Amino acid sequence: MRSSIITLSLVLIATAAVCLASSRQKTQNKLSPPQETTIKLNGRTITIEYNAPSARGRKVEGGLIPYGRVWRAGADAATTLSSDADLTIGNLRVPKGEHTLYVLASSSGWQLIVNKQTGQWGTEYNESQDLGRVPMQVTQLSTPQEQFKIDLKPAESNSAMLVMSWGNTQASVPVRLAR
Repeated sequence: MRSSIITLSLVLIATAAVCLASSRQKTQNKLSPPQETTIKLNGRTITIEYNAPSARGRKVEGGLIPYGRVWRAGADAATTLSSDADLTIGNLRVPKGEHTLYVLASSSGWQLIVNKQTGQWGTEYNESQDLGRVPMQVTQLSTPQEQFKIDLKPAESNSAMLVMSWGNTQASVPVRLAR
C-alpha cells in the first residue's frame, strides 16, 4: 500500500513537471543567447523565456525592431510567457498557462501582443491567435542598451512591471495577478 502511494506521488510530480515545462524551442545561439526572467507574486510564478539579440552596430528602433510590423520580442524561437496563475497585463486578462509575446512598435509607441499559439519559431506569427494587445509605456534610455533585455520587476505584493529594453528604448506594462 505504502509503495503504491509513493509510486502514485512520483507519477503526479513527474506529470506536473512536464505540464509546467515550456514548449518553447530552445536554441543555443552565441549571438543571441537564451535568457529568462522569473518573478513570484504571492507564491505564484511568472516566467518569460527569450533569446537576447545584440545591436552590434545595427539600427535598433525602426531597424531590428521594425516599425509597423509585428516583431518576435527577441531572436530565434518565439518569446514565451508562462504563468501558474491568471494574470492581468495592462488591461488584458491572460489565463494561466503558456502564451507567446510579440511587439508592434512605431515611432509613437509600442503594443505588447499576447498570443495563444505556442512552440513556434519567432517569425511564425498568426494574428488570429492573438489573445489581445496592450499599450506599453515607452521611455528613452539615457545610455543605449546593447543587448535586448526583458525584466519582470517587482512593483507591489501582487504585481510587477514587464520591462523590455533595447537600443535607446525602454517599454513597460504592469502585470498583476488577476482577481
